Amino acid sequence: MAKRGSKTLYNHIKNLKKQEILNLARQTCKCGHSYLENFKCYQKETGNVDRIGFLDIETSNLAADFGIVFSYAIKEMDGRVIGRTVTPQEMRSEIYDKNLMKEAVDAMKQFNRICTYYGSKFDIPFLRARALYHGLDFPLYKEVYHTDVYYMARNKLCISRKRLETVCDFLGIPAKGHKLNQVQWLKALGGNPKALHFIWQHNTEDVISLEEVFKRLDDYCMPTKRSI
Repeated sequence: MAKRGSKTLYNHIKNLKKQEILNLARQTCKCGHSYLENFKCYQKETGNVDRIGFLDIETSNLAADFGIVFSYAIKEMDGRVIGRTVTPQEMRSEIYDKNLMKEAVDAMKQFNRICTYYGSKFDIPFLRARALYHGLDFPLYKEVYHTDVYYMARNKLCISRKRLETVCDFLGIPAKGHKLNQVQWLKALGGNPKALHFIWQHNTEDVISLEEVFKRLDDYCMPTKRSI
């Protein structure tokens, strides 16, 4: 199996010109190796690091014109989870997801690549719709790249179902402790703090699991240049 570092190098150089690749081979890092030999040093010394975030949202409805974003979570690769739920005050004052969407859009722009699970069909279009509804500057074409881990699982694993939880169970990855609960979602519509906290826990568990599935399947998949 290829090492993750070698795939990161491939992602970087596959669109470079011959002279640019030769320059990487000739230039050396502080350790005395060429940048092609020690690509991690190249990234560290030049700041040329592909920042990957794992995104998931929870919503009040499957359609953005009838629903809002209850919460968004983005997990940095090997790092922290950023995001939040709407607050009880935002729900009761009928601000709903306006402020949250501004924060979500700004957070997405901090990453070079966003990974989702079935996000090309739901999360990304829903977020884009809510952003446009609120007059927000959603990332433009090719401003942020997108990897849909659902299609990685669908194409590389022959299992009975392709839901994230099923894939996690099959691969032995810890999944949801706070499963989808219609009572909690209904209570959240009224701004119930405990229900909103439950949704946040559900949301963060998804992005943590998503990162692990991505890491398990990434070396079997070709890199993509698809935009969100």
